[in-house]
Amino acid sequence: MDRELLDKLTAWRRHLHAHPELGRQEKMTSAFVQEKLTELGIPFTAGIGGHGVVATLRRGSSERTVGLRADMDALPIQEVNDLPYKSGTPNVMHACGHDGHTTALLGAAALLKGDEGWSGTVQLVFQPAEEGGGGAQAMLADGVLERFPMERVFALHNWPGLEAGTVAVHRGPVMSEPGRFKITLTGTAGHAALPEQTHDPIVAMGHLIVALQTIVSRNVDPMESAVVSIGQVHGGLASNQIPTRVWIEGTFRTFVPAVRERLLQRLNAIAENVAATFEMTAAVETSHGLATINTAPEEDMAAAAGAAAGLTVRRDLKASTTGEDFAYFLARRPGCYIWIGNGPAVDGGELHNDRYDFNDAILPAASGWLAAVAKQALSSNAP
Repeated sequence: MDRELLDKLTAWRRHLHAHPELGRQEKMTSAFVQEKLTELGIPFTAGIGGHGVVATLRRGSSERTVGLRADMDALPIQEVNDLPYKSGTPNVMHACGHDGHTTALLGAAALLKGDEGWSGTVQLVFQPAEEGGGGAQAMLADGVLERFPMERVFALHNWPGLEAGTVAVHRGPVMSEPGRFKITLTGTAGHAALPEQTHDPIVAMGHLIVALQTIVSRNVDPMESAVVSIGQVHGGLASNQIPTRVWIEGTFRTFVPAVRERLLQRLNAIAENVAATFEMTAAVETSHGLATINTAPEEDMAAAAGAAAGLTVRRDLKASTTGEDFAYFLARRPGCYIWIGNGPAVDGGELHNDRYDFNDAILPAASGWLAAVAKQALSSNAP
């Protein structure tokens, strides 16, 4: 990548960082992407699955197709970095690097447009609402795969702590199946000085919180992976009143459907039985997504693309219990999701941290890999 393009991409990435938007609200981000695609002379279709954009590059006579995807949304986090391009939107920041992913895909578009060494069709998918907003499902429901044919799909995610520009290609699972739960215990309210006249959901919830920690340690095969974490506890309005109800919300992560089903079975049973022990009722609400799992031929293409782009490739990293809705694309098409090293996590700036910042120095590697994997897929046998 020449210096002129890198400088341009850096400016674009920093503009996006300074103007973050939450999932399903990416109107300005989508408009920015459309503006840059227009400058590059690449045709596109907007408004897919919300604020999604798909740009199409065609060259030569080949009928082969491939999709490259980037996410565009930010997170509800107040940035604390003191940067000239820090977020200008209160309580919203690009704390996961989607600004960098979007820019890297624009960079790949520029590289592919100026490269005559390939033939076929490349679909550049700019996806909204990855952070729990159902963006992948919305684009799929809007017919993105049918309207813009893709035999295979590829995407990347920056990874703090991994050496800058290194490509990590996993064998099979990359990220876990994300799940959410809410448990509400309903008892009988009353004066805190007369607890015998109540059924106290706060005391019961204390027991439930502790009991839920036994699911992973005592109900899941030690050779499998699972996580149960509680992120919110709500209940009570006054210090001298026992409330009617208390609820908690949390997340669970698994890789294998059988483990997920066992986890949910225990989650429900523990909630119901703890509630019964304290003479009250429990209501359990759960939802879950899909695990992000690569397909073997596409893993090899991703690794070969990394080598072709002159990047260090690693295939020894463990999967993460984080989640990613690119899983819904991989459920419909063969493909591969890679990590690209963002370098050291500066000042604790891990993903979803208020000090995180995408490393602009890896833009050539990220854009280069995306362009290379598209060429690799188009020159390989059809799936």
